Amino acid sequence: MIDVVCSVAVLGLWYLVFSNYNRKKGAAALRWMQTACAGKGRVVESHWMGSSRLQARLHFPSRWFENARVTVTFQPRALPVQWLISCWNRQKETLTFEADLGGSPSFHLEVVRHRWSAHNRGTLSRKSDEREWDLYQPGPIILTTRTHWKQDPSAELNALMSARRQDILQVHFRPESPQFSATVHLEALADPNAAAGFVSALREIAAGASAHRQ
Repeated sequence: MIDVVCSVAVLGLWYLVFSNYNRKKGAAALRWMQTACAGKGRVVESHWMGSSRLQARLHFPSRWFENARVTVTFQPRALPVQWLISCWNRQKETLTFEADLGGSPSFHLEVVRHRWSAHNRGTLSRKSDEREWDLYQPGPIILTTRTHWKQDPSAELNALMSARRQDILQVHFRPESPQFSATVHLEALADPNAAAGFVSALREIAAGASAHRQ
């Protein structure tokens, strides 16, 4: 009986300590976002969804974004088993920005972060620095289900290039709300310049989609 009580007490203390840790990180993340907005936007309200997910509503000028919000996903530190699984899967803490663009996009678009890949020539070497590698740098690739594709997909390519420059993990456009979303590693926003660059990239990507509609 004593062992059970002690286990419950330890788990309860664990939950309280690491829930508080995530809440402090959440407050810092919202400060980073507020600073990155440079007076053009502000955090209106925020609430926690469990111990590892924070959602906040943002207000921007109507010419920027409508119904904007951010969702910050942390490591589930307060739940030991889930935390171990998360660490095993090497899951990163992320911030996802979602908003409407003031006009419904006529397309679905998903942009994922550009990654490098390589393969060797099958030649084995005792020293790793002596391996021969073939490196390839492909250009942008668009996979579409449209039967009639326009010749100049400039908006899509601009979105792709902007996401690549800012190390944005994913960008989504869709006709339904939220019409635009972008995900970035949370740790990347700790640097004020990087955070400001992220907000600028959001504006650039959204502007590209607006040009597409016009």
